[in-house]
Amino acid sequence: MRSQMNLILLARIAIAFVAALALFVVPTSAAMGPAVVMAGDLEISGAFARATLPNAPVGGGFLTIANKGTADDRLVSATSPAAGEVQLHSMAMDGNVMKMAAMPDGIAIPAGKTVKLTPDGLHMMFTDLKHPFLQGQAIPVTLTFEKAGTVVVQLIVAGIAAKAPPAGGSMMMMAPAMKPKS
Repeated sequence: MRSQMNLILLARIAIAFVAALALFVVPTSAAMGPAVVMAGDLEISGAFARATLPNAPVGGGFLTIANKGTADDRLVSATSPAAGEVQLHSMAMDGNVMKMAAMPDGIAIPAGKTVKLTPDGLHMMFTDLKHPFLQGQAIPVTLTFEKAGTVVVQLIVAGIAAKAPPAGGSMMMMAPAMKPKS
């Protein structure tokens, strides 16, 4: 009788554990939903991050923003629970020297134009990582735009040297701006 009760208790614990784990697993690939997220007139696509080594303090995030509207906008900030801070950066080669700089005023998104955040140019720099970025995971990022407001996107983690999102990967809109910034 007692061993049967222990078995039932173990089964309940196992079910609870699996259910709790399911809350933290973020689906990837086509199950994630649309490949494009809208924030006002801005179309966000191709969101990905690169896998990081264990104990790496920083990581990079990349995406494409197409301004389908008639007014300029600006990506003013990004945040993520996966990092202590997310900075907007530029990167350029000066001869054989790579120069990276924070962009405290954000990244301009001109009307009718497309801006790409790439591993060798504009990008999001995640600092003070809370955990390594593992290939196949999704990293939530809240983007804040001057006019379009805020939107949460998932960056699919690709390989450590990836230059593009993983094949078949997409992102999912979590919650569009509750209230656009005025």
